[in-house]
Amino acid sequence: MHADRFFDPDPTIRRIARSLYEETAALPIISPHGHVDPALLADDAPFPEPTSLFILPDHYVLRMLYSRGIPLEDLGIAPKSGGRAESDPRRIWQRFAEHYYLFRGTPSAAWLDYQFRDVFGVTEVLTLETASEIYDEIREKLASPEFRPRALFDRFNIEVLATTDAAADALDNHARIRKSAWNGRVIPTFRPDATFNIASPGWSADIEKLEGAAGAPIREYADFIHALELRRAFFKSMGATATDHGVEEPYTARLANEEAARLFARARRGEAGKDDQRRFIAHMLMEMARMSCGDGLVMQLHAGAYRNHNTALFERFGPDRGADIPIATEYTRNLQPLLNAYGNDVRFRLLLFTLDESTYARELAPLAGHYPAVLLGPAWWFHDSIEGMTRYRQRVTETAGIYNTAGFNDDTRAFCSIPARHDLSRRVDANWLAGQVSRHIIGMDDARDMARALAYDLAKRAYRLDA
Repeated sequence: MHADRFFDPDPTIRRIARSLYEETAALPIISPHGHVDPALLADDAPFPEPTSLFILPDHYVLRMLYSRGIPLEDLGIAPKSGGRAESDPRRIWQRFAEHYYLFRGTPSAAWLDYQFRDVFGVTEVLTLETASEIYDEIREKLASPEFRPRALFDRFNIEVLATTDAAADALDNHARIRKSAWNGRVIPTFRPDATFNIASPGWSADIEKLEGAAGAPIREYADFIHALELRRAFFKSMGATATDHGVEEPYTARLANEEAARLFARARRGEAGKDDQRRFIAHMLMEMARMSCGDGLVMQLHAGAYRNHNTALFERFGPDRGADIPIATEYTRNLQPLLNAYGNDVRFRLLLFTLDESTYARELAPLAGHYPAVLLGPAWWFHDSIEGMTRYRQRVTETAGIYNTAGFNDDTRAFCSIPARHDLSRRVDANWLAGQVSRHIIGMDDARDMARALAYDLAKRAYRLDA
């Protein structure tokens, strides 16, 4: 891995980029949105072996290998109904190494190469021939205290790590972390999506879980709202500073209380349809914004993912197997009801994420460049890449500036990829800023301030993590 990787080949830009990166490389990591299992840090048990660390939790890896005809069973993913799945982690690793060339030129390769070299000190390139040796080298290190999750958390210089947790989650793992002698800051994030999906076959079960967690019966809509308010207060007492909402479209609309109650009652009878669900979610996003004005939790909205596009794969293996696909998304009209109601309220903060790059300059930057409550989340998911992050800066900055954005978050399940993702982001931003300096759009002092802001300050401010 070259010391100047991801920097422009122009010597002037490369020199400036290197200088800016060196000033931000050692800053603490703010990880305000992600999907690391808090049990990992509550248990602090050794990682069992390399396959469970690098392959099984990473849907980027799974989707690439599946796209080239490798069955998920051969990667250790068992069908929901039972049946054959590879159980030998070394054989899975060998298959991964044999096809590692598939990741050339992708951000996955950049992240994985960083982890192999900088986290585990592996000096050889992963190939079929080196796979067994590298597997043994990593497995041996994983057995040592220096590679336990909490030791790595401290070594990665993570200042705060936010997880994403269902509304009914008891947060037992977070409680165990807080009661331990370890001082790592791990906080929950409130995600109530399952309780809004009133046409989902599993909705009634999710309401029962919410009922149990809130400690009160949920018979009607008013009970439901009260239960959500109680859970938000509990999450906040456990350190949460944000909520998160994943929607296919960012449609918002306020319903009369009577209409919302009618939809909820229909759902309780098992009669709600897809249109009912669309209207109910639109109303509940308004309710989440209202509650955020009261309790101060930052509201995140992740829109534009067509979930589980491969129906046969979903039915066989369940969600999060790499089959989610971006779709075109409209924000200006869909968000107007919510922003007209709360976008000017100084108590409210809304972070917007998109998988539709065409909206950066046309809709999202103008919205963030006007409404005081709106900040833009970083390039997300399919666009969390070298060129994707650069396109984001190019299309957003001239209208919104960088101070109407939320810095960077890694949004990962793969714990050891956290420093790799932040390093890539800091390099890409340094390179983009170096281009601005070389064209005399900004001065070097401004670039230094902006590099630090993008790497650290903006995320901390956006998620209200100063407390």
